[in-house]
Order: sequence, then C-alpha cells, then structure tokens
Amino acid sequence: MPLLQVRDCPEDIYKKIVLAAKRKNRTIAQQTVVLLGKSLGQEESNIERRKRLLEKIQTRNISETTKEIDAVALLREDRDR
Repeated sequence: MPLLQVRDCPEDIYKKIVLAAKRKNRTIAQQTVVLLGKSLGQEESNIERRKRLLEKIQTRNISETTKEIDAVALLREDRDR
C-alpha cells in the first residue's frame, strides 16, 4: 500500500482530525484516509463497495466449460507434483 506523509499540517486541522478519530474510534491515519476519500467523492462505504462487487461477480457470464473445471482435482494435481 502506498505511503502518504503530510508535512507542515496546520495545528488546528491536525487537532480536528485527532478529535474526529477519537469520536469514531479510529487511528489518526485511518481517519485521514476516510476524510480524503470523502473529499474525493468516494463516500461509498466498504460494505457497499463489497456488496456491489459481489453483485457484479454473480451477474458475470461464466462459460459451461469453465464451470466444469474441478478445482479440487486441479489443487490435488498441483500438490502431487
């Protein structure tokens, strides 16, 4: 995961982030990421994003050939090598 370092953050902004983090029971880093995400228009929660991704996966068209593949047999074959 990329690292983001902020220098010369105004003290009043830092204090607001600290207070918000305490209220939400988050670390300062977690709260900062949440605030950045919201300011960039990514207000969708992790749960909502996961639900949307699962729905997308479930609606994909999977060919019959792919459905016939036995995953257990493939794993067993790989482990026997």
